[in-house]
Amino acid sequence: MTPDRFDIAVLIGRFQPFHNAHAALLARTLQSAGQVIVLLGSAHAARNAKNPFTWEERAAMIGSTLDDATRERVRFLPIRDYYDDRRWSEAVVAAVQEHSAPGARIALVGYLKDASSQYLQRFPRWQFVAAPQFDEIDATSIRQIYFESEDWPATQALLGGLLPATIVHYLKGWTRLPHYRQLRGEHLALEENRRIWGNGPFVTVDAVVIASAHVLLIERGHPPGKGLWAVPGGFLEARERVLQGAIRELREETGLGLLDSTLEVALQSVAVFDHPDRSLRGRTITHAHCFDLGDCRLPDVCGADDAAQARWTPIAELQAMESRFFEDHFNLLDHFLSLHP
Repeated sequence: MTPDRFDIAVLIGRFQPFHNAHAALLARTLQSAGQVIVLLGSAHAARNAKNPFTWEERAAMIGSTLDDATRERVRFLPIRDYYDDRRWSEAVVAAVQEHSAPGARIALVGYLKDASSQYLQRFPRWQFVAAPQFDEIDATSIRQIYFESEDWPATQALLGGLLPATIVHYLKGWTRLPHYRQLRGEHLALEENRRIWGNGPFVTVDAVVIASAHVLLIERGHPPGKGLWAVPGGFLEARERVLQGAIRELREETGLGLLDSTLEVALQSVAVFDHPDRSLRGRTITHAHCFDLGDCRLPDVCGADDAAQARWTPIAELQAMESRFFEDHFNLLDHFLSLHP
C-alpha cells in the first residue's frame, strides 16, 4: 500500500504503555498516509493505576521509538474521556479537522478486538482500515507485570519481549519516581479489593452541593485516589433509598449540618453515571444528586470518615483542577455545571 492513498491516517489509543503490538499498528498507520495523527486518550485526567502516564509522557515514549524522518510525519493530540460516546467522538473529529485541510482524505486505522473497540465504528466519514492482530499483547497485563515487580532485572527481561527497547528503558527510569511508588500501591490495593469484593456491579451515591457559586468537594484520604478531589459519596447501604444514601454520605464525609428536609427542598436533579470504565474498583454505577442551596453564607464543613478534608471551592476554579479529580468526578461536575467550553 502506498503512503499517499490517504492524506491523513488516524490512530486512537491510550497506549498505557506503548507495546510491540501498538508499534506494529503504528507502522501500518504510517503505510496508509503521508501524515499521521495519533490521538492519545484519557488525557488531562489524574494519574491512576490504569492510566499512569500523562499524554505528554506517552507522546514522548512513542516518539522515542521512531527515527527523525518518521517523527516528522506524526502529530500527537490529547483526547480527554467524556464517558459520553457522542461527545467523545465529536471531540475526536474536531481535533482531526483542526489539523487537516478541507476535503482531506482521512483513514482511521485500527484492530477490532472486542466490545472495547466499538468506538472505531463511530466515524462514518472516514475510511476504516482494518489492521490484523499482530500479537496477543495487552497493556493491562503489562501494567500488572510492571506494578507487581519484585525483581527488576527479571521484569526487564520479561518486558523486553513485549515492549520496544526505548520504552523498557523509560519504564526502568520511571520506577525511581514517586509516581511509581504511589501507583504501585494503588494497583496492589485495587487487586486486593477485587479479590475480596469481586468486580461488581456496585451501586454508589454522590452529592453535588452548590452554594453561592461554590461547590462542596472532599479530598480523598485513602487509596485509590488518595489526595485527589471528589464529590462526597460512597456505597449504598442495603436498606437505603438512593437519596437517603447520598445525604448520609454527605454528612459523614463533610459534617454538613443541614436537615434532610432542607436538602430535599434543595435537590435539583439526579443523574445516573454508568459507563463501564468509570471506576477502577469494578463495575460501579452511581446516582449523583445535585443540591443547590442558593445564595447563602457557606455552611461550615469538616472532612471526616474517608475524607482527608472538605472545602467549598469556587466553581470558576474547577476547570483548572481537571487533572486533580478522582475517576470521573470532573465529568460528573461537568454534567451539572457545564464546565467544558
